[in-house]
Amino acid sequence: MERLPLATLLSGQVLVGGSNCGELMRISDRYIGKQVLLGTLYAVLVLGVVLVLGNLFKQVQPLLVDKGAPPELVLRFVLSVLPESLKYTIPWGFLSAVLLVFGRLSADHEITAFRVAGVSLVRLAAPVFVIGLGLCLVSLWLNINVVPNSRASSKRLLYMQAVRDPASLLKPGMIQGDFKGDGEGVQKLLIEGKSSRTVDGKSVQWLDGFHLYVLPKSKTEDLTYVHATGAALKTDSEKGKLWLQLDDAYFETRNPSGKVQLFFAGASPLVFDLKNPGKMKANAMSNEQIRTEISENPKIAPQALVKMQAEIMTRYSFSMACLSFAFVAVPLGMQTSRRDSSRGLILSLIIGTGYFLVTMLADQVKSADLATVVLWAPNVICIVLGIILFRRVRFR
Repeated sequence: MERLPLATLLSGQVLVGGSNCGELMRISDRYIGKQVLLGTLYAVLVLGVVLVLGNLFKQVQPLLVDKGAPPELVLRFVLSVLPESLKYTIPWGFLSAVLLVFGRLSADHEITAFRVAGVSLVRLAAPVFVIGLGLCLVSLWLNINVVPNSRASSKRLLYMQAVRDPASLLKPGMIQGDFKGDGEGVQKLLIEGKSSRTVDGKSVQWLDGFHLYVLPKSKTEDLTYVHATGAALKTDSEKGKLWLQLDDAYFETRNPSGKVQLFFAGASPLVFDLKNPGKMKANAMSNEQIRTEISENPKIAPQALVKMQAEIMTRYSFSMACLSFAFVAVPLGMQTSRRDSSRGLILSLIIGTGYFLVTMLADQVKSADLATVVLWAPNVICIVLGIILFRRVRFR
C-alpha cells in the first residue's frame, strides 16, 4: 500500500499546482484503485464461502448421498456451478469494498485533505467508476456466456454419468426421479437392491425389486406403475440408451376416471433415452438459443415467453450492477464515522439484498414490459440516489 506517499501529500508537503497536481492525481488513483480492487477480491472470496458454499452443498448433497454418485462426478459438478456464484458475488463484493475503502478514507480525514487541496469528489471517485465499468464488462461476459453454459453442463453431467455407469446413480431404497423415457412423463424409480449377475454368459448389473411410476403430466393422462422381481441393466453408450430387461414384469395403468388395466409379462424390455437430458430451462440457454426458441415455437405459453424474455434482460441488468453500486457506494461510504466501522458491511448487505430481491420479482410478473421495468428499476434507483447523495456530500 502506498501509505507514505499519500500521507506526505495529505500533510501538505507537496504543493498542488502544475505537475504536482498531476502527480497527486496519479498517486490517488493508484492508491484508491488498488484498495478497491483488493477489497473486491477479498469480499468476493468471503462472500463465496459464506453465501455460496451452503447452497452449493445443498445441491451436491442429493448427488453424493441420495444418488451415491462417485466423488469425481461431484467435483465436476461443483466446478460447473461455481461460475454462477460470481453473478452475485462480484457486484456485492465491489459494493462492500467501495463502502469500506471510502468509509476508512473519510474516517481518517483523507478525503477532507483532498478537498482542501482542490480535488473534487467526482475526480477522486474516478478510479471507482473505471473499475466498476470494467467489472460490468466482466459480469456481462459471465452472464451471457459462462453462467448459462455452466448450468447446462451441470445438468449434462448426470446424464453423462448415467450413460457411463448407470448403476452408480441407483441407490437401493432411494427414489430416483425425473427420468425422461420414450416421450413419457416424469418417472420415479425405486429398487430394493442391486448386484452383479451373469445373464446369457455376460456379467450384468442386476436390480432387485424394480418399481417404476410414470406420473401423468396432466389430469387427462394415465398413471402407470411397473413392477418386476428383477431387471438386468445394460447401456448403449453410443446411442445414449439405458436398457432394462424386466423379469416377471407387472404393468398397471390407471386412467383419470379410475379404471385400472393390468398386464403380466414374463419378460419385457424398457428403454430410457439418457443422451437427451430433456428440454433446457431458459437460464441454461444462451441468448441466441432463447431467441431461436421464441421465433420457432409459436405455441410457447405466455408465462414461459415472459420468463424467456426476462432471462435475457436479467443478464444485461445484472451486468450493470457494479456501475450502479459505484454511484451509491461512494457517497454512502464517505458518511461513515471512525466509531462505526461496521456500517459499510451492514449497508452493503442491505443494498445488495434489496437490489437482488427486486430483480427476482420479475419472475412473478406476467408482462414482458413490466418485467423489463422491474429488472432495470434497481439500477436506475441506485444511479439517481447516488447523484442526489453526491450533491449533498459535495456541499456538506
